Amino acid sequence: MTHPATRRTVLLATGGAAAALTAGCSRYGDSSTSDKSSGATAGQELAKTADIPVGGGKIFAEEKVVVTQPTQGDFKAFSAVCTHQGCTVGSVTDGIIHCPCHRSEFRIADGSVAGGPAPSPLPAERITVEGGSIKLA
Repeated sequence: MTHPATRRTVLLATGGAAAALTAGCSRYGDSSTSDKSSGATAGQELAKTADIPVGGGKIFAEEKVVVTQPTQGDFKAFSAVCTHQGCTVGSVTDGIIHCPCHRSEFRIADGSVAGGPAPSPLPAERITVEGGSIKLA
């Protein structure tokens, strides 16, 4: 004897399948479910000022931070997580931060989108520069 599917049975089965699919989805580059945009710790030294080239920058993948020096002595920091699909940016050249996944580009001076599919700028990170040392604020 077969039992006809009731509306409740169909809705429960469909809802359960949707929940399972949603739980299995994640963004590129995500390694945790934390809401925190970076793995950085306040007070942690990232680099010496001499390590950051003028007109360029350096990516700190573990901390998920990119530090740039748009002009001599002007240091900026941004999340190293691309706003397109969460990949970690891969390089900094010619005044641009490059994401290797889908070729989004961001300006080193303000993190704004310079090209590609990224929908928004890289969020700024707070740093302090003291005595030749760059630390997370």
